[in-house]
Amino acid sequence: MTGTLPSPARPALADALAAGPVVLDGGLSNQLEAAGHDLGDALWSARLLAEDPEALVQAHLAYYEAGARVAITAGYQATFEGFARHGIRAEEAAALLGRSVELAREAARRARAGGAAGPLYVAASAGPYGAMLADGSEYRGRYGLPVAELERFHRPRLEVLAAARPDVLALETVPDADEARALLRAVRGLGVPAYLSYSIAGDRTRAGQPLAEAFAPAAEADEVIAVGVNCCAPQDADRAVRLAAEVTGKPVVVYPNSGERWDARARAWCGSPAFSADRVAGWAADGARLIGGCCRVGPEVIAEIAAVLGR
Repeated sequence: MTGTLPSPARPALADALAAGPVVLDGGLSNQLEAAGHDLGDALWSARLLAEDPEALVQAHLAYYEAGARVAITAGYQATFEGFARHGIRAEEAAALLGRSVELAREAARRARAGGAAGPLYVAASAGPYGAMLADGSEYRGRYGLPVAELERFHRPRLEVLAAARPDVLALETVPDADEARALLRAVRGLGVPAYLSYSIAGDRTRAGQPLAEAFAPAAEADEVIAVGVNCCAPQDADRAVRLAAEVTGKPVVVYPNSGERWDARARAWCGSPAFSADRVAGWAADGARLIGGCCRVGPEVIAEIAAVLGR
């Protein structure tokens, strides 16, 4: 591995979204597990930031080579508090957070060296408070904490990620409109744009708020360049894309799961995939400009999305 790489000159992601849809990657955990990595730890993919960084480069590279133009980093479950429970001090935790961006940049460099055309971008993942708890509350929200306390939790991590100069901060899999408000406050003044993406069930956030109500605060947030949903059923994404565009007037981000369902008791995925590249053209027509996949969506589906969008 090389050290910190300078960010290459590239157009701003917001400008790219104005020109048309941009392809996101698929599920990072999906690609890591396919390569034989055990992600059963509470740190999930963030554990590999210290133990096997090259594995993360290879996973990002697989998506770039499939046609993704944006790679989402392994920062989703990477927090100072989560690392501390594993004996990792704050200084090292900050270095690992920065490394998550560097590794995606390294994958982009290799993809360009291999012939990838056009600019490649890095989205620094910042998961919800519940991801740090690793108890499933990331899919429920309603943590019992005030917005100000959630802002205090998120801000230090976002400051470190912003200092690594990603193209965008991915405020993703947010289950609760209250946490979204905290995140929107936490990204102010960081100098890096962000997108906000909810995890939903039907036409509501996981915490039960109507999506129109949940999307609305992002409309006035200058830092936010896209709003939408991820880690949800593909059919739930259909209406959410239209609603996000109507409520905010901003580009929409959408990257649902495969459509399979996680059985927590059996610790296994069940059901059949419902994610099809056929939905992609409809999302784009309704305002989606960042389009990819989340859990159980691999490089082969991302290649299909890129083909549909001609990207």
